[in-house]
Amino acid sequence: MKSKIAEAIKLSNNPVAIIRSDEKPEGALMFKEGVWGCVVAMINAASKGRLVALSDATVACQGGHAGCGFGPYKEGYVDKFLADGAGLQVEGERYKASQELALKFMRWQVVPAGQRKYLIMKPLADVTDTDKPDAVIFLVNADQLSGLATLANFDTENQDNVKLYFGAGCGQSIGNVLDAAERGSGECFIGMTDPSARKVLPADILSFSIPFKRFLEMEDNADKSFFHTKTWETISKRL
Repeated sequence: MKSKIAEAIKLSNNPVAIIRSDEKPEGALMFKEGVWGCVVAMINAASKGRLVALSDATVACQGGHAGCGFGPYKEGYVDKFLADGAGLQVEGERYKASQELALKFMRWQVVPAGQRKYLIMKPLADVTDTDKPDAVIFLVNADQLSGLATLANFDTENQDNVKLYFGAGCGQSIGNVLDAAERGSGECFIGMTDPSARKVLPADILSFSIPFKRFLEMEDNADKSFFHTKTWETISKRL
């Protein structure tokens, strides 16, 4: 499907549809079982046109495993790794001031209940009538992010429809939005503020994730929004 929003913000990559399924699509890019790989790199690949499939068996990274909703974090290693790495053979990330705070985060991180065998990522333009997307991820720069965040608050009384939570880049962009979709919430999420995720992304890129139902509402609002003002026209010239 074609996106009015993507056109308005002059997106040079593809919005990425997130689809949970028990069927593995043919020709999908996948990690090899037991081999570590970064889920954020797979989101980036899907934004460039690739069909991606992730599964419980093929996502070896514990952050990615939890961030995709395949299960909770395993305690005893990640909590140390998120802190100062005490007792480990590797350097700690120092994203949390203590192991205790890391554990609180790990236990807080939501694991969507409706996970299926595969989590599929594909360009939104390749979504078919038989697909049932759960969410859409945009990889965007600051100007494009401003457009998405403003549109997310365009038609509501509350002003906090966009969230930014600490977490792994994959959890920020996938896990949180899948949970929102399951709850029937229209919450959108900014992601890729995780320094570890940023290593595999262009320097100016963040993510913006939208439950699919809310995405369709935002698409309907695009034509009557600020995207058709002189203000946005000025911004659009530098996109």
